[in-house]
Amino acid sequence: MHLTIRHLNKTYPNGVRALNDVTLDIPTGMYGLLGPNGAGKSTLMRTLATLQDADSGTATLGDIDVLKDKDAVRRVLGYLPQEFGVYPRISAFGMLDHLAVLKGIPSGQRKEVVNALLQRVNLWNHRKKAVASYSGGMRQRFGIAQALLGDPKLIIVDEPTAGLDPGERNRFYNLLSEIGENVIVILSTHIVDDVKELCSNMAIIDNGQVLYAGAPELALQEMAGNVWEKAIAKAEIEEYQQRYRVISSKLVAGKPIIHILSPEDPGDGFRRAEAGLEDVFFAKISNAERAEAQG
Repeated sequence: MHLTIRHLNKTYPNGVRALNDVTLDIPTGMYGLLGPNGAGKSTLMRTLATLQDADSGTATLGDIDVLKDKDAVRRVLGYLPQEFGVYPRISAFGMLDHLAVLKGIPSGQRKEVVNALLQRVNLWNHRKKAVASYSGGMRQRFGIAQALLGDPKLIIVDEPTAGLDPGERNRFYNLLSEIGENVIVILSTHIVDDVKELCSNMAIIDNGQVLYAGAPELALQEMAGNVWEKAIAKAEIEEYQQRYRVISSKLVAGKPIIHILSPEDPGDGFRRAEAGLEDVFFAKISNAERAEAQG
């Protein structure tokens, strides 16, 4: 199964162009869609999930026209939105059983399917508890269980690890990795580590435009030898931003360490740094902003 997106556009009535000529090829496996908040990721996810229409362009999943044959898409789609509501008193088993009915799973198979999914996401021992009482990580695992109903070929998860503690995040990573071995899983996130840990292919999107599409390793190779770092005082950040192309910074022991982009040794106490995916992310966005400012 392969998802092919060509020249997808969407402009909202307020004039915001959420998708700008988006073209992507998404194979089976984990695919990261990386971008800041407001980049257009959720618009793209909602369009692929048949929840809203694009203005123009095409999207095909195998031989299914995603934009025109929405019923066919929904039969093979699993979707975990950024936020989802639950009935306050219904148990995990009851909720999943209800959703299985809506998904069209025959009555003779539902109990077996629901039990198997609850075991797969490690919620079997909590199946009688109300989903509303679950922790953030448990609720997200329940969200994956409902997304897996009906043996989907495409699974979309939108900002799934926001608010999870490190332990819950790791459990969620492991679950997504297992699922992504056999189906297309699109992971929409602004968290670079999510993509770094999980995805063999990715796209970076900002202001509705695709700034990079390909393997994370290739993006890192493009940056090799061009990233430099230096520890500076907090009061110096603005000065260095004016003098150099600062692409990222982080605090270490309370002191900023900045990364800059330069094809040559900038001197001034900088040392060559190994490029990380966060550097790729901010460099691509910086390049796009510079091009827009100059154009």
